[in-house]
Amino acid sequence: MKDLNSLLQLILDKVIAYSPKLMGALIVLIFGFWLANRIEKLVVGRLKRSSFSPEITSFLGSLLGITLKVAVLLMAAGMAGFDTSALVGMLAAAGFAVGLALQGGLGNFASGILILIFKPYKVGDWIEVEGKFGKVEEIQIFNTLLVTPGLKTLIIPNAQVTSHTVVNYSKKGKIRLEIMIGIPYEESFPRVKEIIERDLKKIKGLSEGPTGLVGIESFEAFFVKIGVKPYVHPDKYWDLFYEINAVLKKSFHENNISVTYPDSVRSGSFGE
Repeated sequence: MKDLNSLLQLILDKVIAYSPKLMGALIVLIFGFWLANRIEKLVVGRLKRSSFSPEITSFLGSLLGITLKVAVLLMAAGMAGFDTSALVGMLAAAGFAVGLALQGGLGNFASGILILIFKPYKVGDWIEVEGKFGKVEEIQIFNTLLVTPGLKTLIIPNAQVTSHTVVNYSKKGKIRLEIMIGIPYEESFPRVKEIIERDLKKIKGLSEGPTGLVGIESFEAFFVKIGVKPYVHPDKYWDLFYEINAVLKKSFHENNISVTYPDSVRSGSFGE
């Protein structure tokens, strides 16, 4: 019993002796992390107001934040009484071991640098990677963040981007919109084409591309399929898609143009 009391007293003495150091280390850790976040936001804000691109800004901000937090951890460890030189050596050795075991992390970092250098896409571009489609919101040191049209955030490792085909829908500044319309064989295609092209000229935001806007897509069993293919800015794709459909529906009704629609395959006219 006496030995147990002595042990408890020894532990209590050690706790009391180290309490100031531990409290100081905890304060440094909390304040240091807060300050690191503030500095990161301040630097990112300054970079955004300068000539730096959004891609480099987000990448450098992420790298700065991680570096500052590692420095805070080392300072807190030093105040707690740990040998920081030995700790740095341990971290270096651990980092090397983890790097060998988790080469994907290092690959993501290297891929992030390659993305910034070769610029296959930039912040604001609409891209597709392995079937994942969205608008580039941020390029971080390890990941690229995409936002889908449904406002879901996709986090894609940078190494996955550089090792697979990337479809960039914004690179040329415009993308082809496709609408298919079926008309009976007895309907006059030149007349329908003239009406469609006239209506398209009234819609703002459309531009012609390498191919024509309106043409016969194919000859089906009971109708002629017409392709309407204007070029639009990627950000306006769905807005203009629905606007064109609404305008053509109204125009076909006003000009008594027959169309085909399901129910086996029937032809008829649009109602209002």
